[in-house]
Amino acid sequence: MKNKRQATAIHQQATAGPFQLPVRQLLGFLLVVSCSLLTASCGVYSFTGTTLSPDIKSVTVNNFVLATAGGPANLPLTFNERLKEYYQRYTNLKVVPNNGDMVLEGNITGYDLLAVAPTAQDQAGVNRLQITVLARFYNNKDESKNFEQSFSFYQDFPQNQTLSQNESRLVPKILDQIVLDIFNKTAADW
Repeated sequence: MKNKRQATAIHQQATAGPFQLPVRQLLGFLLVVSCSLLTASCGVYSFTGTTLSPDIKSVTVNNFVLATAGGPANLPLTFNERLKEYYQRYTNLKVVPNNGDMVLEGNITGYDLLAVAPTAQDQAGVNRLQITVLARFYNNKDESKNFEQSFSFYQDFPQNQTLSQNESRLVPKILDQIVLDIFNKTAADW
């Protein structure tokens, strides 16, 4: 009986294969790998993708103003609120009314309806709504990060529809993309 148990144990070890590890060894290996990944990270990083320095604690978003003809009257207010909300949601920064470690301000410089994809009848095949925002960014902890840059995005809609039919659907999408681009330039350093 003893020989039969030994033979069974030897057979099980032989058929287990070289890749089967005991649970303790596997857990130990995973622990070492995860610890080494945590300690070997470079720079300042967070799981939201931001590369903000730990000494930056606040952001101020001064009112962006409408510096173009056209567009909804509440466009600057909507843009400001979306920008503030994005920083609150995706960073640990406190949004303060003034004197933030980072400051954003600027103008909405373009609200343009463009005809694109002309057809043989000299009509637009597609209409395009394009919004442009000039943003000025000040990093009060590292002035080398300061910039002034235009951000623009657009959405197309069919030529047989009017802007007023599409504006409430298109403007939020455009603003969301511009907010994301500004956020990436300021907080994710992309």
